[in-house]
Amino acid sequence: MRPPADPARINVQSTIDVNYWCQTLNCTETRLRNAVLAVGPLAADVQAYLNR
Repeated sequence: MRPPADPARINVQSTIDVNYWCQTLNCTETRLRNAVLAVGPLAADVQAYLNR
């Protein structure tokens, strides 16, 4: 799995990023997109949101 260009941000417009982050965070694409909508694109914020 290729890492994203910016490992601190989740770009939901990039299929590569979405696939990487879904695998890394062990979540579905829908859950990932909803988390980004809720807290923004910073990976640390999305991870914290998904872990609550």
